[in-house]
Amino acid sequence: MTALISSPGVGERRLLLPTSALAPAEPPAVADDDWVLHRLSGQAMGTDWKISAYAPRALRYDSLRRSIDAALSDCIQRFSNWTPDSEIGRFNAAGAGPWSFSPDTLALIACSLDLARETEGAVDPALGALIETWGFGPGGPRDLLACGLPSRNEIDAALQRSGWRRLSLQEETGTICKPEGLMLDVCGIAKGWAVDRVSDQLRQLGATAHLVDIGGELKARGLKPDLQPWWVALEDIPDLSATAPPLRLALVEGAVATSGDYRRQFSWQGRRYAHTLDGRTGQPTTHGVASVSVLHPQAMMADAYATAIMVLGVERGMDLAERLCLPVRMLRREGEWQHEQLSSAMAAMLH
Repeated sequence: MTALISSPGVGERRLLLPTSALAPAEPPAVADDDWVLHRLSGQAMGTDWKISAYAPRALRYDSLRRSIDAALSDCIQRFSNWTPDSEIGRFNAAGAGPWSFSPDTLALIACSLDLARETEGAVDPALGALIETWGFGPGGPRDLLACGLPSRNEIDAALQRSGWRRLSLQEETGTICKPEGLMLDVCGIAKGWAVDRVSDQLRQLGATAHLVDIGGELKARGLKPDLQPWWVALEDIPDLSATAPPLRLALVEGAVATSGDYRRQFSWQGRRYAHTLDGRTGQPTTHGVASVSVLHPQAMMADAYATAIMVLGVERGMDLAERLCLPVRMLRREGEWQHEQLSSAMAAMLH
């Protein structure tokens, strides 16, 4: 059963503390003065990124920077729809037939297909044609003044070239049989994959206590040298008043991802159209869910489940959260207010 949080007093603090699913790590096994805090930032994958990492004094800033840049570039060369020579870009431009991917890319696509089955299509890596029709793809925004919203015929034509059920994955050969016109779009999971990859790279280098933030998808590892966790604030909806104080999360060994209808969207004739599309209807989601934050040990999975719950809506989305014991915070837009709903697993973390 979903936990509904009533509005606390203005002065009341709301903190989320880890449970066994996101358990604290061991403290660093070196003296405090042997650690150096590095702060790095930049742009990649169409968004901003920033990292705070405690590293041994012998690990230089330049080494960290090169490793992070290499990991992000690798993600772009695999999954970017905006890069024609990426693996996804070349697949989308190709005709029908069998297609081979590198092992890591194939693994992410296979994971996306598993999630599609689990969520009944709320996660769908094969909506590239539909996303392009709505103006959220690499072709750029739709010219609404000249063309208006996509017509039913346009949407139906895009749906004919979309959908995870049309993909046939041959695991024994590592190939995917591509139908004519189908286009992959794994943006709903790739950013989380990049967060995980950068975090793993930092840990291998010795920066075992760090916080990675790529476009609002976060992952923390380890305790700081002073034994403090990484405190992060869960996103609220911009320009809306909250009915409860902000939530601060003690993130230690885990990730949090937020999907919101305010990130990539356009307005037309007084109505908001967000980039989160429902592959079953061919339309942007319209059920009033404005934001979903999900905690998970893997940023990739947190990213995917946040998207899925946005697509499923209030009841079915929270049913999924309860079935999987996911810590989830959902925000609904009602006039000038945001209303909060927490899953049982999230409510159990509330102090």
